[in-house]
Amino acid sequence: METTIAAISTAMSASGIGIIRISGEESMDVISRIYRSKGGKKKIKEVPTHTIHYGYIYDGEELIDEVLVMVMRGPRTFTGEDTVEIDCHGGVYAMKRVLETVLKNGAKIAQPGEFTKRAFLNGRLDLSQAEAVMDVIQAKNEYALKTSMQQLRGSVLRKIKDIRSRLLYQIAYIESALDDPEHISLEGYPQELMEVVEKEAEEISHLLKTASDGKIIQEGIKTVILGKPNAGKSSLLNVLVGEDRAIVTDVAGTTRDILEEYITLHGITLRMVDTAGIRETEDLVEKIGVGKARESAKDADLLLYVVDSSAPLDKNDEEIIAMLSHKKAIVLYNKTDLNPVVDIEELKTKTGCNVIPVSAVEETGIRELEEEIKRMFFTGDISFNDEVYITNARHKEALEEAYKSLELVKNSIELGMPEDFFSIDLMNAYESLGQIVGESVGEDLVNEIFSKFCMGK
Repeated sequence: METTIAAISTAMSASGIGIIRISGEESMDVISRIYRSKGGKKKIKEVPTHTIHYGYIYDGEELIDEVLVMVMRGPRTFTGEDTVEIDCHGGVYAMKRVLETVLKNGAKIAQPGEFTKRAFLNGRLDLSQAEAVMDVIQAKNEYALKTSMQQLRGSVLRKIKDIRSRLLYQIAYIESALDDPEHISLEGYPQELMEVVEKEAEEISHLLKTASDGKIIQEGIKTVILGKPNAGKSSLLNVLVGEDRAIVTDVAGTTRDILEEYITLHGITLRMVDTAGIRETEDLVEKIGVGKARESAKDADLLLYVVDSSAPLDKNDEEIIAMLSHKKAIVLYNKTDLNPVVDIEELKTKTGCNVIPVSAVEETGIRELEEEIKRMFFTGDISFNDEVYITNARHKEALEEAYKSLELVKNSIELGMPEDFFSIDLMNAYESLGQIVGESVGEDLVNEIFSKFCMGK
């Protein structure tokens, strides 16, 4: 925290603008050594905070680049420290030369996530907000961006703080009563505590129920396309992706390996997995591909079973139908532009799934597929008004631990245990929730979390 750090905060590729960020108590000293205003009169150390200045970066007497410099003095900055941002030209070499000049004049290269880590350590963000910063950067769809922005604005923090404050009140009351039994009575208190604990457990349970939706919002739905060779799986993938990503031929068994693509439908990300057509084969390479298809289906969130409606069902279809059991699945009645020989009602009976007529050639039925996926994975419309979605696996684990502790409190009350037993489990719940916002975490966990951030953030 005593070191002044610097890094390139924009992507290392040719672009219009590149940003080099400097943060720390010596930020103003570093920039004053390398910046010269256009007229040569203005000293950058003397300018007001939160202002932008036009000039040049020099390495000694060598002109490096024409820049805009933004000066922001702490604590009203992202990190809480004096911060300088240099907007230079976005060429890769230009950015590197400006950064080298900054480092040569007193700054140290920042580690991944170090700016956000300093914001956390300086109290500018809690840990859930800090993690949301990375989620915003990695958001793949509208819903993921909205949930991440809500968390960045403190939606999870506020909810967790409210629950913790109510638990802390009960802990303090029990401890005070045990220390001063003459003035604070615990008579009838277990029944009162039971009501409080049940309410807080219900609140945590509700948050945990959002975790499945939150995981899907953040990571996408792993969607595996299954079917016999030449059923139209790869054609369907190409239609959904909007370009020819999979090779499509009339030769059965063209797809040999797993092909993955991310697509967004109605704001929901699908991690589409195209697989080899499932059939018995003597071709060694195709056989490996079929094995991978079977394995992918086991881990899928959603199976899309593509049926060639112009060809009769056979034993390969029977194997695929068996794979749909106990899985979320949609049957796509493909090639509706041809004369069908498969009875659609019989297919519904055999699979027990919703069957949607589609044509990858004519690109029909795609809208109905989108609506069905949304209906299957989200209970009603997704609301971003007051709803808090848990999208982080670490948060979910901490909530589960807190819920278990509250269940132990309820069990102790029912068994008529002494009040100090209540206090122990209430404190465990309190500390588990504290892990979410960063009030009960160790240095190793903090370092691990921020090490996953991108450089310059």
